[in-house]
This record gives sequence, structure tokens and C-alpha cells, in this order.
Amino acid sequence: MLDQEFERIGKRLFLEGLVGANFGNMSVRAKAGLYITRSGAYLDAREMPAFVPEDGEAPPEASSEYRVHRAVYRETPYLAIVHAHPVHTVAASLDADLLRPVDSEGRMLCPEIPVVGGEPGTGEIAQNVSRALRGSHIVIVRGHGTFAAGKTLDEAYIYTSIAEYSCRILLLSGRSGRVL
Repeated sequence: MLDQEFERIGKRLFLEGLVGANFGNMSVRAKAGLYITRSGAYLDAREMPAFVPEDGEAPPEASSEYRVHRAVYRETPYLAIVHAHPVHTVAASLDADLLRPVDSEGRMLCPEIPVVGGEPGTGEIAQNVSRALRGSHIVIVRGHGTFAAGKTLDEAYIYTSIAEYSCRILLLSGRSGRVL
């Protein structure tokens, strides 16, 4: 059943253009660890996620971003994470440390979106993302993508979608440079 849930959310992410090819990953918290998409997996295809224990080595088939997911679960109460590469969000993050949506949904649901640095798959990105998600449902890694967290994969997906919509509005309105 977990593979079906991952596939359902992966299809939404792909259809909305929030991920491409085999970019991105997602996870859910589990007893003594987490389930995460496999490295190189297409998010819109059904495939059983890999189990990563709370401590110790991750299996080689786990997404390379397992460190971020593990750190977020250690630092926050969230139960699900979606990592995507939304184009407008990535573009808006290039010159900002904080984005403030100007559209009504963005202002209401994610009034401030922190932007952090870090190289993909490293401890640095894990620390920066987990710290930012202590006070937010979504964070952007500059030039890389979003990490959204919630009680469910659906909730994390919604925050990903809202951030992309809000960043599209910021870029189209020419306001993204004003929210540094």
C-alpha cells in the first residue's frame, strides 16, 4: 500500500511539473526509521520505497537525500516529506534568503519561505533544511529544490505546489528581487 501512496503523490508532482525525470524524492516516518524513494526512481512509477533505520548505514538503494529526511524527522514532529525541483521556485531562490509570497494562498499558508544553502546529499544540507523546517512547512535549497513537510504526503505535496505557484507569481510580477 505504501508503494501506491508514493506513486499517487509522485504522479501529482510529475503532472504539475514539480519534478522531472527521476528528480526528487519523498519519505514517510516509520517506527525506528523511515521509508524513502529509491535512488534514481521515477516518482510516478510504483516501486516499494527503501527502509532507512534511524541510526546507522542507509541501504545503497535509498535516495541520496536520506540524510535530510532523517535529520528532519529527528528535529521535527513531521510524518512525511516531499523533495521536488520546481522550476520557478528554484529560480526565485537564486538571489534570496527568504521569500515572501504576494498571492493570497501563499500569504495565508506559507507567508515566509526560507532559502538555505547546501550541496545535495551532504550533512550540511541536512542540517540547514532540518533547522529551517522547525518553523516552517517548506524550505528551498538555493538552486536545488524544495523540501516540504507535513502530517501526510498529501500535505507536503500541497506545500510544494503552493510554493511553486507563489514563486511563479513573484517572478511574473517582477517582485522576486524585492524579497531578499
